[in-house]
Amino acid sequence: MLKRVVITGIGGICGLGNDAPAIWDAMRSGRSAIGPIDNPSLHDLKVKVGCEIKELPDHGIDRKQVVSMDRFSLLAVIAAREAMRQSGLVAHADNTYRMGAVVGIGVAGFETIEENYRAILLEGRNRAAIFTVPKVMPGAAAGQVSMTLGLRGPVFGVTSACSSANHAIASAVDQIRLGRADVMVAGGTEAPLVWGVLKGWEALRVLSPDTCRPFSADRQGLSLGEGAGMAVLESYDHAVARGATILAEIAGSGVSADASDIVAPTIEGPEAAMRFCLVDAGLNPEDVDYLNAHGTGTKANDQIETAAIKRVFGEHARALSVSSTKSMHAHCLGASGGLEMIACVMAIREGIVPPTANFREPDPECDLDVTPNVARERKVRVALSNSFAFGGTNAVLAFKAI
Repeated sequence: MLKRVVITGIGGICGLGNDAPAIWDAMRSGRSAIGPIDNPSLHDLKVKVGCEIKELPDHGIDRKQVVSMDRFSLLAVIAAREAMRQSGLVAHADNTYRMGAVVGIGVAGFETIEENYRAILLEGRNRAAIFTVPKVMPGAAAGQVSMTLGLRGPVFGVTSACSSANHAIASAVDQIRLGRADVMVAGGTEAPLVWGVLKGWEALRVLSPDTCRPFSADRQGLSLGEGAGMAVLESYDHAVARGATILAEIAGSGVSADASDIVAPTIEGPEAAMRFCLVDAGLNPEDVDYLNAHGTGTKANDQIETAAIKRVFGEHARALSVSSTKSMHAHCLGASGGLEMIACVMAIREGIVPPTANFREPDPECDLDVTPNVARERKVRVALSNSFAFGGTNAVLAFKAI
C-alpha cells in the first residue's frame, strides 16, 4: 500500500502578497494584481503589463547567500522558509538525511543572464560575474532551499515549462512514497519579468495588452508574473507521530504528454493527466468539488481545457466549481502550480472557491461554472490543480481534506 502524503506547511510570494495568508486573502477577495510593470530596463516593449512583486519582504537571509542567488532562487527560499516555519519542522543531525527538496522552474536565471550581457556587450567588461554559473542553473533554487533549511536528503530541480511546480510536487510525493524521505519541501518558482523573456513572449503574440481574463469571451491572452509557492510534504505517519497540524492530503497525481506540438495543446493529453490523477488518488469524477484550471486566458487553451474537463467529468462537469487564479497572480510559469496549490489547500481549509477575476462575457465554448469575479462558499473535500505546458507536458494534482 502506498504511503499517504500530507501538507503541513505552505509558503508563497507573488504580486498578490509576500506570504501565503496575504496571497489567499487577495485570491478570496478576487483582487487582481496585474498591471503596468514598473521596471525602467524594459524598453522597447509593446506590452509592459504583468504581475510583479513591488517590494521584497525583509527576509533576513544572509547577504553572503543572497549574492549567490538569482531572483528565482531567492523567491523560492523565501517561500520555503515560510512553509517550514508553519510546519514546525527543523532539520537536525537525526533527520537531515530524511528531508529533501524539489523545486520546479520554467526559465532559469534570466535576470543574471541579462545583467551579464549588458555588462559584457554594452559596458565593455571583459568577464562575467563570478557567480553567473551557479546562479543560472535550473537546479539552483532546490540547492539554495536545501542549504538554507539544512536538508540533506533527495534534492533536485525539475523543469517542464508551465507544469514545473506540479511535476516537482508529484516528484516529491514519489520520494516519500518510495521511502527515500520522510519530509520534502516542494513547489515552484519563477522570475521572468526581464526584457529578453518578455520580448520572447511578445513574439508569440499571446500577451494580453491589459489583463488576464480566463474563459471570458473577450479574453486577449495571458499576462506574465513572478513568484514562488512552496509546501512542506510529509508522510502521514510522520506528521501524526509528531502531532503536526495537517492542512490537506496530496491524494494523487497524474502526468502525461501530448507528443504533438511544441506550443499547441491537445485535448487528449490534459484529459489523460486528469484521468491518471483520479486513478492514482482513488477518486471518482463526482468526488471532485473544485478544479483550479490551467486557465491562461488564451483562446485556444481555455477552450481545449474546457473540452478536456467535460470528457473527464461528464455530467459532473456542470456541478464542478472551476476557476483560474491566474486572473489575479498572472501566469507565473514554473511557479504557477505552487501558487495554485495554495488556492487548493485554502479552498479545502475554508470552504471558499476563489473566483476567476476580470470576467466579462460568457464564452459558449467555455460553458463551465468558472466562478466569475466573486468567491463562492462551498464545502470542498477534493480539489484538482491543472498544469499544462509548452512541449505538451501535463501534470495534475489532487488535494483532499483530512
